[in-house]
Amino acid sequence: MVTGRDAVVAAAGDSPYARLHTSGEVTGYLIPGTTAWVDQGPTGPVACAVGDPTRAAELLAGSGAQWLHLPRATTEELAQLPVAHRDDWEYLWTVTPPPPRAGEEAVTQLTSADDADIEALLTVAFPKTATRPGDSRVRSWFGIRAEGRLVACGADRSRGGVGFLAGLAVSPDQRGRGLGAALTAAIVRHHLDEYGISSLGVMAGNDPALRLYRGLGFTSVLHRTTVRIA
Repeated sequence: MVTGRDAVVAAAGDSPYARLHTSGEVTGYLIPGTTAWVDQGPTGPVACAVGDPTRAAELLAGSGAQWLHLPRATTEELAQLPVAHRDDWEYLWTVTPPPPRAGEEAVTQLTSADDADIEALLTVAFPKTATRPGDSRVRSWFGIRAEGRLVACGADRSRGGVGFLAGLAVSPDQRGRGLGAALTAAIVRHHLDEYGISSLGVMAGNDPALRLYRGLGFTSVLHRTTVRIA
């Protein structure tokens, strides 16, 4: 067992995922080829791991965390856990500026005065997102307006020296116009200027989003499985 962010990040191979998901109070559990850790989130302990999914599940089974963020796992590799829900997703990152995208000049940084508009847009465009106005993890919101109406938004949830995008949404009646690409490219440039790296998460199988992000330079990937413990 190791304690402290520096030790855990080093054990995880200086992964940007580990840098993003650790704080100074984190506790790590190490076995050859696998690093797991438990940190404190806004609503309680959060458990993460990189390496072998079976060994990661073993290390974190008694962590007390309701949500476990594991390497991509099969049903058999999760058999030891009382899984109530699972999601397979990809953690992507880039250190390369994206190609210029039409409409980037329309992206602006939003303020608390825009919270109601952000909430309304997320309700119709991305109702399942947990990233919302008032979320303590959000540093700032960015958006695009058309004729005064907020038609695209995204949150900067950077942490630990790693840029992270979340809550990316485009109004259903505005999709197909390149607004998502323009917004993402602008936030990526903001992250690269500040941190030298930008990252995000996308559900496995969301091929349109994966094509978009790869076209913007997100070619580095960790395959992830998140489970909620019954």
